[in-house]
Formats: sequence, C-alpha cells, structure tokens
Amino acid sequence: MRIITGIARGVRLETLEGDATRPTAERVKEAIFSMIHFDLEGARILDLFAGSGQLGLEALSRGADNALLADASADAVAIIKRNAQKTKLYQCCRVLCTDYKNTIRGCVGREKFDFIFLDPPYAEKMCPTVAKQIYDAGILAEGGLIFCETEGEENFDGCGFEVKKRARYGRVHIAVLGWPAEAEE
Repeated sequence: MRIITGIARGVRLETLEGDATRPTAERVKEAIFSMIHFDLEGARILDLFAGSGQLGLEALSRGADNALLADASADAVAIIKRNAQKTKLYQCCRVLCTDYKNTIRGCVGREKFDFIFLDPPYAEKMCPTVAKQIYDAGILAEGGLIFCETEGEENFDGCGFEVKKRARYGRVHIAVLGWPAEAEE
C-alpha cells in the first residue's frame, strides 16, 4: 500500500498485521480521489476508522489543508502516526485514539469538514448510523461529501444526507453522500 500521487507520491505505508484492519484497495482509493481530485486544494478532511491513515494522508498529499485521523485502536493510531511522519505530512494531521462517537462529539460547533471518509468494519454495517450522527452533529461543510466504504449496498434512507453516487469495485461498495439538493440552495 502506498500514496498514489501528490507530494508524498510512492511512499509505502504500514498496516496492522492480521484482520484487525482492512486497508482500502488501491483501485478503490484511486476511484474515490478521481471524483474529488480538483476539489482537494485547501480541503479539511475527517478520516474516521482511519486504520493506517491512508485515505487522510492521500488527501493531504494531493493538497488538502489538514486532516483529523481517528481510530479506536491504539495499535492503529501508532501506525497512523508513523505513516504521517514517513510521508512528512504529520504537521498537517491531528491523530486521535478514540471511537467515532467521541470524535464526532468533539467536533460539534468547532469544525466542519469538506470530505469525510467512513470505512468501518464491514460486519458492523454501521455507515448509515454514523452518517446520521454526522448529519445531526452538523460537521459536514456545505457542499461537502462523505465517502462510505461497505461490503454490500447499504440503505441510507433516514440518515439526512442524499446518496449522490454509488459505485462497486468487486465486493466493495462506495456510497457518496452529500447534503440534499434543497439544503444546498
């Protein structure tokens, strides 16, 4: 696994051993970033369930201004910090060892993000629940997008956001969520 492009292009990233985390496949990561490539300059990023930090670090490498990378696993957070230092992007990061609920709660009224990456454990099927909590917290900036990586197609009805796009890459499904059209007017 490596940073695909930008100022840290080609830097190889560490991941946790075993099945504790599942890094986003390179072709899925490339597809996500091709959707937002021209919108990353100066963007604010939230990478929940960050694992190795690869999505947040990729965004920083491509020109995002800052990233909050959060994971509940202390082992994952240690790897995120090493990867951020290895890519020389550490100064643009805040790395938290906490669960997604505390991360969201801590951002309320303090900051909004242009892009939020959700890649929780597939078996939990929790992307719709987390999206609803993000909606209720109001931490997605106007015009911002949430990228949800899941194993199957999940139902986002009732989460408050609109599904802007869906894509499938083998067994991986990506749902792109954003504010409903009427909310952006």
